[in-house]
Amino acid sequence: MICKRENHGTTVSDPAAFARELANDMTEQRLLEQMPDGRCRLRHGAAERRFKTMRVLEHLEPKRVFALFEDMCAIPHGSFHTKAISDWCVAFAKERGLEYHQDSANNVIIIKPATPGYENAPAMILQGHLDMVCEKDADCTKDMVTEGLDLSVDGDWVYAKGTTLGGDDGIAVAMAMAILDDNTLQHPRIEAVFTTDEEVGMLGAMELDVSPLQGRMLLNIDSEVEGVFTVSCAGGCRAHCTLPVSREGFHGAGLHVSVEGLQGGHSGVEIHKGRANANVILGRVLRAAAAVSDLRIVSVRGGVKDNVIPANAVAHVIVSDEAAVRAAWTALERDLQNEFRVTDGKLRLAVTAADTAPAMDKASTTRVMTLLTCTPNGVQVMSADIEGLVQTSLNLGVLATEGDNVLVSYSIRSSVESQKRMMQDKVICLVEQLGGTVELSGDYPGWAYLENSPLREKMVALFREQYGREPEIEAIHAGLECGLFSGKMPGLDCVSIGPDLKDIHSARERMSIASVQRVYAFVTELLRRSK
Repeated sequence: MICKRENHGTTVSDPAAFARELANDMTEQRLLEQMPDGRCRLRHGAAERRFKTMRVLEHLEPKRVFALFEDMCAIPHGSFHTKAISDWCVAFAKERGLEYHQDSANNVIIIKPATPGYENAPAMILQGHLDMVCEKDADCTKDMVTEGLDLSVDGDWVYAKGTTLGGDDGIAVAMAMAILDDNTLQHPRIEAVFTTDEEVGMLGAMELDVSPLQGRMLLNIDSEVEGVFTVSCAGGCRAHCTLPVSREGFHGAGLHVSVEGLQGGHSGVEIHKGRANANVILGRVLRAAAAVSDLRIVSVRGGVKDNVIPANAVAHVIVSDEAAVRAAWTALERDLQNEFRVTDGKLRLAVTAADTAPAMDKASTTRVMTLLTCTPNGVQVMSADIEGLVQTSLNLGVLATEGDNVLVSYSIRSSVESQKRMMQDKVICLVEQLGGTVELSGDYPGWAYLENSPLREKMVALFREQYGREPEIEAIHAGLECGLFSGKMPGLDCVSIGPDLKDIHSARERMSIASVQRVYAFVTELLRRSK
């Protein structure tokens, strides 16, 4: 058993695995419960024993925030797998006697009344999302659907070993819950809104019933740079493409070729950094081989999320002239390493022998190569109004082969609705011309800049006092749920902030401890000054 006995109880080194162990022990009627103080209670017949999880972040301040964040990290909560974390939020509200609303999409609203003297102050909505992007290193064996994260601290940074951390956006939930849990704070009516499946199209926010919300000021805590107030963002959608292929026998040498070592990253906030897209690079790899040898594709795959710039991609091919193909790929690797020496200096092509499985016929192989070679990708238009702002982009995030279909998914973004439709049309025209089909989903609106924003003005004044400098006011190319909330709640005044997070949506994600401390102090002081 993965625990050790101590005088005060039993310490569990892996709560998720321990819970599974207990659940599998059907000979004894055992139940493991999460307690409000972070402990776990094990019921065994009429007797009860208490278990305290080994904490990694317990020495960090603010203690409530990091304790709640660590509790979240023990519960798998990737997109489309948010029921458990949603129920955890509901249990939190029930234990404290707070009003709560949970819907079929697993969104949760928790409401705490104003403290004495703040009854007439305007209500404040604190908002974040429950789901996280589940990315991991190639050699990481963790099942992120069933296992919690392995947290660690390195100086000022919190990270998860081998995986994404989920600071985007678990820290927003932890901050809001810490505020709900602290009866010493002075504040107006707090309406904490935790949405689901934000990372896959803001699906939870689309389904959310906002009727319980009285507030018309919303503080979204889903930004990644401290001292930056986001006040506008792009809209977007997803394009899911299906390209049918036919197969036939083909004699030759089987090869696996992998595009490896890329940085990847967030397709909104990092799309302008010139990083290589592994799926697009794979198209060049296939074309280089086809230029020197007859070639057939068996399968192609790369990326796992359409809103993540793919860091790896692989093709299984059969070629008639293996030596010529290997030589062509060696030359292409040198060219690619030169092209991306600044943004992706570790780019490499790895080639290994493979079996000779049934391959796509020549026409299908050509169509797949054409799609990967001719696809639009990356920044398409820069804003003429705001210097340095990406206005329109798309990211070929997912490439897969399932049976006799090649599947491709894009994340399309634009702060101009007509250009978003233009990019949809470009993808549709290309794929349909190649004999495929396109399905659009997850369309969400942009968030327009509000010229007169009392919330922003109050936050700027407080920031100036707390930090001794001016905050940056910016529009971003990434999507935020503020646009959806603004559409549902006319007159809503929104600002988005957050602590410093680095390399979100990748296994290198990390979160600054000191930044969390400052941002939390800022939020609590903003609430105190709300009357």
